[in-house]
Amino acid sequence: MRTRFRGITVREGLLIEGPAGWGEFCPFPEYGDAESAWWLATAIEQSTDGWPEPVRERIPVNATVPAVGPERAHAIVAASGCRTAKVKVADHPTALAEDVERVAAVRDALGPDGRVRVDANGKWDVDEAAAAIRALDRAAGGLEYVEQPCATVAELAAVRRRVDVRIAADESIRRAEDPLAVAVAGAADVAVIKCTPLGGVRRALQVAQACGLPCVVSSALETSVGLAAQLALAGALPELDFACGLGTLSLLDGDVVDDAHALRPVDGYLPVPRTPPPPDPTRVPPMAPERAAWWQERLRRCAVEVARTA
Repeated sequence: MRTRFRGITVREGLLIEGPAGWGEFCPFPEYGDAESAWWLATAIEQSTDGWPEPVRERIPVNATVPAVGPERAHAIVAASGCRTAKVKVADHPTALAEDVERVAAVRDALGPDGRVRVDANGKWDVDEAAAAIRALDRAAGGLEYVEQPCATVAELAAVRRRVDVRIAADESIRRAEDPLAVAVAGAADVAVIKCTPLGGVRRALQVAQACGLPCVVSSALETSVGLAAQLALAGALPELDFACGLGTLSLLDGDVVDDAHALRPVDGYLPVPRTPPPPDPTRVPPMAPERAAWWQERLRRCAVEVARTA
């Protein structure tokens, strides 16, 4: 990672080849086998079955701003070419003052017509969220939405009743036993969906249809191989009202595909690929033998889970 992001500095995973191309299996290390099996199902879908036909050719994307200082945040957005920026907040318990400065810098970089959204990754309680959202909304001159301000569905619903800013649910959809619970509880205005933890493009489309909320597609910090599946999902959604969080290669120090296939935004847009880009063997970094063995054993266990739930 170029900058520590959601607490990590190194991103690991496996690339899997199948008859339809390549898939990426990259659940975060702390995820259990049952949860990680959905990530494997996504890699299997893209490497064996392919994806549904898209209804659009390109996807608007947001710039992603880690928990960095205001000058760096301004530079990231100014160089991105994007008209929407998602700003990470609540990086530590006393971060609000820093968050306000970062959001204000992003607004300055975007100008008055750009859209600013923030992501707290569930770090606040209800009272903290209500106070922070009001402060950040002022700093932004109006927020587009706040993503996952609290951890639970009940807390999201409580915050939504107390603020005038849209609430978007991310973890509450992709990590809940019932991804539709958010809509049933009236806990969000926007659904952030990621095909990788939902088991593939087709299952994510079913979740999007069933939840009945406007959707934003976001990445799971994949390389271009895995990111292609997220773009396939964004391309196949019947409606897409928001820029998507898919310009995340800028957060990585490298990629596993050549420059011609790398999924980096141009003028704030990414193309919708029909097939996953192939990895370039010269760009796949070596993995320490003990880590490779760890991932191979994880793959074996998760394959058992996938077969059990098929």
